[in-house]
Amino acid sequence: MSDFSSVFIVDDHPMMRMGLTCLINAADGLQVVGEAGSAREALTKLEEIESPDLILLDISLPDKNGLELLKDLKTVSQESKSLVMSSHDEDVYAERVLKAGGRGYVTKDRAPEQLVDAVRRVLKGEIFLSGAMTAKMMEVFAGGESTGSSVSSLTDRELEVYRLIGEGCASREIAAKLGVSIRTVDAHRTHIKDKLGLRDAADLSYQAIRWMESQS
Repeated sequence: MSDFSSVFIVDDHPMMRMGLTCLINAADGLQVVGEAGSAREALTKLEEIESPDLILLDISLPDKNGLELLKDLKTVSQESKSLVMSSHDEDVYAERVLKAGGRGYVTKDRAPEQLVDAVRRVLKGEIFLSGAMTAKMMEVFAGGESTGSSVSSLTDRELEVYRLIGEGCASREIAAKLGVSIRTVDAHRTHIKDKLGLRDAADLSYQAIRWMESQS
């Protein structure tokens, strides 16, 4: 039996992966056993190795949304626990991560020791969220209001389309990235405008860009 807990990292920034590897390997009882820069690379590598104890992944990946990857991991690495680390708004994503099968959400602005603490707690079988997010989730379970802003009303796919609009992508580019038709993207755009109370395409683009800027 191994005397360390194995960690697999999925992040599209090489420097981030390097930093995370150094941080985790320096912690007692933890060892990085692999890494990937995309969802496709992660799924390929995870099929070739023994399931790691924990998969640490980013939400924003070049070829697939991290929420979709979480769902895929249920099949490829059934024994692995997943922890999402991202710069995106916890209010919008944390609940989605848990519903997709993740065991926690930690923002990238946390101190290094807090990330290691999150890894250890998830490995122990706990759910890790910030104190503020945990309180909001408790309110929801107690019958209170929804956890986040109006953006939280979007489905996972609508949120991904909204994010790509905020990055300046046109419908054709979004369709190519998501592997869907332009008509489907336009339907998502219409639903997003209706849910967020936006007037037209220009208003949608403006608000999506502002939202993305708030995430950085």
